Amino acid sequence: MINKEVIVIGAGLAGSEAAWQIANSGVPVKLIEMRPSHSSPAHHTSEFGELVCSNSFGALSPDRASGLLQEELRTFNSLIIKTADSYAVPAGGALAVDRSKFSKSLTDVLSTHPLIEIKKIEQLDLPEKETITIIATGPLTSDELASKIKIFTGIDSCHFFDAASPIIYGETIDHEVVFKASRYDKGDRAYFNCPMNKNAYINFRNELIEGEQASLKDFEKESANFFEACLPIEEIARRGVDTMRYGPLKSIGLWNPDWGDLFNRENRLKKRPHAIVQLRKEDLDGKLLNMVGFQTNLKWSEQKRIFRMIPGLEKAEFVRFGVMHRNTFLESPKLLLPTLQFLKRETLFAAGQITGTEGYAAAAAGGLLAGINASLLAKNKSPVTFPNESMIGSLINFISNKNQIMSSQKKNKFQPMPATFGLVPELTHRIKDKKLRYKAYQERSIKVLQRFKKILDKYFEKNDLLAEIN
Repeated sequence: MINKEVIVIGAGLAGSEAAWQIANSGVPVKLIEMRPSHSSPAHHTSEFGELVCSNSFGALSPDRASGLLQEELRTFNSLIIKTADSYAVPAGGALAVDRSKFSKSLTDVLSTHPLIEIKKIEQLDLPEKETITIIATGPLTSDELASKIKIFTGIDSCHFFDAASPIIYGETIDHEVVFKASRYDKGDRAYFNCPMNKNAYINFRNELIEGEQASLKDFEKESANFFEACLPIEEIARRGVDTMRYGPLKSIGLWNPDWGDLFNRENRLKKRPHAIVQLRKEDLDGKLLNMVGFQTNLKWSEQKRIFRMIPGLEKAEFVRFGVMHRNTFLESPKLLLPTLQFLKRETLFAAGQITGTEGYAAAAAGGLLAGINASLLAKNKSPVTFPNESMIGSLINFISNKNQIMSSQKKNKFQPMPATFGLVPELTHRIKDKKLRYKAYQERSIKVLQRFKKILDKYFEKNDLLAEIN
């Protein structure tokens, strides 16, 4: 007989969202988090939903893939996105948060929910099959539990190396040099921009390439590979002289009014910096600033020396230096159904970045679906799948057993995937203009999901709507 209490292992973004969805459906849930008794190389606090890398959830606009995913989560009363909206900080066209207030709020809400029991212990094994369980331990799953998952699945986990950017004190930057602007003037002047001329850029690049790297500790160095969306800045620099200038240090779209008329072509070509380093607020007051795109594996002493070469940061004081860590994920297409249940055990779910989705909102989406389906299973109802026309549905389809994309991937190697319009089904009528096409994807998704939610809400009350919802 299936136990009516659900266990969620891991109180990151996916686990927090899953616990919230389960408890709000009226099902008791036990949320297990190993911190602070046992921490990971990348975590700094014991709060739930700690953002270990960037503080950005991606573009806000719903006609962008990440923005659409956020909007879909709002449709389903996502705790993660609701909290992110509440503690947003200016970031141009992106949703960025005050990470400290964000995590503290999540912890407070979940810790005081009457149907959520918090257990701060390290989970060393998988619960018995009679217990509905969600594995939401993320890419930093402890070695002990990871080994038990490997035994259960019979498949080695995959991994890649990820890195986090440094954070500096806002009061220590030189405001005579650094100027505020957002690219293409989108939104508020939310970013602090450090302009670099060509000589400064070349010298900076050379030092990055020659800088001493931190040890990878117990990781297998010969098998190290990086996730392309989070390459260390020194790895980007090694790929070519101008690679950083076409990536995180591009100056296009950023302009200081003190330089004169932006629309005067001669003036623009003469005064545009060779490269620009951007800083994004970590809090509303700008007391803490994140170095955008500056994930790194440089030694801390090297970070301090080299990053102080950036104009305006000569006296920068660091709150936190960048770090590298190994991210573990499952070969999900061989293991999971589109409901996020394991093929080998219907009472066991996986959610979040451990499944091979990439990005904060995607982690929350996995937690939302796993939470909904665990709740349904506890109520003796069959789990559901999200419509493929939605960003949630298409992303879960990519990582699930029914995923058809695997057959065309090089070497049949599964790699993490962020939200992207490349995953959603084509429109009935081809739209050539990309902006209009993405807008059409957005409108279709919201329309489909609103209908889906109405049926799902009824399904929680009645069991005869399964055919209609699936």
